[in-house]
Amino acid sequence: PKGDQILIKVMNASVNRPDVIQRQGNYPPPPGDSEILGLEVAGTIEAVGADATRFKVGDRVVALVGGGGYAEYALAYEEHAMTIPDSVSFEQAACICETYITAYLNLFILGELEGRNSVLIHGGGGGVATSAIQLCRALSPETEIFVTASSGKLDRVRDQGAHHVIDYREQDFAEEIRRITEKRGVDVILDHIGAKYLEANMKSLALAGTLMLIGVMGGIKAELNLATMMVKRQRIIGSVLRSRPVTEKAAIINQFEAAVMPLFAAGTVEPLIDARFPLKDAAEAHRLMEQGGHFGKIVLVNQGD
Repeated sequence: PKGDQILIKVMNASVNRPDVIQRQGNYPPPPGDSEILGLEVAGTIEAVGADATRFKVGDRVVALVGGGGYAEYALAYEEHAMTIPDSVSFEQAACICETYITAYLNLFILGELEGRNSVLIHGGGGGVATSAIQLCRALSPETEIFVTASSGKLDRVRDQGAHHVIDYREQDFAEEIRRITEKRGVDVILDHIGAKYLEANMKSLALAGTLMLIGVMGGIKAELNLATMMVKRQRIIGSVLRSRPVTEKAAIINQFEAAVMPLFAAGTVEPLIDARFPLKDAAEAHRLMEQGGHFGKIVLVNQGD
């Protein structure tokens, strides 16, 4: 580790959709970051750089990394790491950074959801979606939560606290939202699909609503009715976490640590783990991710020697 970096002995990492996209050659790491897959790690401090002052060797930390998580050791910026609460395991901690910070950033910092009437979260069984549902329940309990999911996951999404669950394969989610809200629509939408959902998302947005776009799994180009968007005073905000400058990510993590980490310490929010794989079986973990049958997070375990 150099400067304000720390070296982490990795106990657990987790698998995220961007890892799959990077493996396929479509999501290179930011300049200077490791080309090894993996965006979040949990472990103990092995060494600290000359300018790192917050942590000491042996501390339990979770960190957001630009790459390098699928390894025995990973480098991170000190400002991108957080202390793991005593009540939280390494496995649980490894699930925090990528999905919970993504959900918090886009719903509460950029989307300004707190105190608003309603939110639509797409992809009910995924890590970001399950994290988002939990954060909405904890930080904005008055907000009505709509979630789209496949038929096999509907009941489990309801169990997570969603008020309305829509089977996107059998139902038109825009029509369902208009029906349930009596044509009002929802205040914020968290979407990772992109072009395929753009028209339906805009129909689903309320007056002065915000569409938070965090992925383009359904394509990158679509037509947009600008006149309707203007009249309804709607916003579309594109957002990524990985490529943000170091200082910007540090500021986001600082806000997250203050607002959300106490919820993990208290057990109010608890990461949902679907499956665990030894680090050497990361390929199998990716196969599960690509099949889409998981519910919650997929965790890698560093078994050492």
